[in-house]
Amino acid sequence: MVIDRSMPILVVADSAAIVRIVRSLLHQIGFVDVDESSDGASGLAKMRDKPYGLVISDWNFGSMIGFAFLREVREDSDLKRTPFIIMTGEYKVENVIAAKRAGVSNYIVKPFDAPTLKAKIESTFAVRAANST
Repeated sequence: MVIDRSMPILVVADSAAIVRIVRSLLHQIGFVDVDESSDGASGLAKMRDKPYGLVISDWNFGSMIGFAFLREVREDSDLKRTPFIIMTGEYKVENVIAAKRAGVSNYIVKPFDAPTLKAKIESTFAVRAANST
């Protein structure tokens, strides 16, 4: 599957180090238009100002956890179709189930490398393409 490497991607995490790592991994796999946000509220504001092709959000951050941010995105008629990957440092089945029910496109456990991130992005868009036909 061919994915548009020029699509804008929003990375949401309260850790500058996590944002730097994810941005670097995205650049390694060919994505160049990467924006960042440190919390869900500013992430929503950015999403309302610019159409993102993908959101990659941390599960845990400051004022709004990634799950709540995901729900806000899925409840917004203009944003709800945006592919959304949640990243977390812990794999809890109940979190995966909750995120899937809320409409997450994919889930990735930290730490991860560029090939793993690429596979998650490709899987996300393959499922999206299959569901749109």
